Amino acid sequence: MNLNKIFALSLRHVYLIKGSFPRVLDLIYWPTIQIFLWGFISKFFTLNSSYFENTVGIILSAAILYDFLFRSSISYNMMFLEEIWSRNFTNLFIAPIKMSEIIAALTFTAIFRTLIGLVPAALLAIPLFGVSIFVIGVPLIFLLITLYIFGVTLGLLVTSGLLRFGPSFENIAWASLFFLAPLGCIYYPIEILPDWLQVIAKLLPLVHIFEEMRNVLIHDIVNYLQILKAVIISFIYFVFGIIVFYLSYEGAKNRGTLINMGE
Repeated sequence: MNLNKIFALSLRHVYLIKGSFPRVLDLIYWPTIQIFLWGFISKFFTLNSSYFENTVGIILSAAILYDFLFRSSISYNMMFLEEIWSRNFTNLFIAPIKMSEIIAALTFTAIFRTLIGLVPAALLAIPLFGVSIFVIGVPLIFLLITLYIFGVTLGLLVTSGLLRFGPSFENIAWASLFFLAPLGCIYYPIEILPDWLQVIAKLLPLVHIFEEMRNVLIHDIVNYLQILKAVIISFIYFVFGIIVFYLSYEGAKNRGTLINMGE
């Protein structure tokens, strides 16, 4: 066994990690996010053990809606990644297709992939656990639309990262939503967060969406102002995502890195 060869191979991977910000971020934030997320969940149940009459229903409804957001973003990213994996990325941009047409196609197609995962899960929760997200009623439609818009926005931002950093940014595509989970207040109310984190969390549509979900399920009251606020914030992020995507595309085109994207 040659120690020099072992050292050389190890050093190669160290340099790969050291020279790639997405790889470093992927290694750091997984344990950090787990600590934040489960720490806040544990704190919530410790302080509010008798808060909900239907804890299982609230948690499962939140999980289903969060999975809808997750699938919306991942479905968008997957279709883009499949173009890279199949080495069809260059052909996609050579063809007489506008960038707006690519974004629109990915946005509309992602909903079908998302519904394929959501509908069976929502239906299975009814006989297995006696939990139905459909009891939310009409507000559920607006909550799902808002989640989808924000999910697509995250897909746009991750895709922009793929254009900017290349395939090394792929890990962020799988884990981007876990980064927002602690701030999204998915499984617990915003009051559980420290005051300074509450200020940041309110800038996300997720807080308003899941707070309204709990408001409907617990108090049977619909706050349409809360829903409208979530929709507006999601659209603002969506416009921001499109701008970032175009900037990343133009930057990659000027650097000539698009042609090597599928390699």
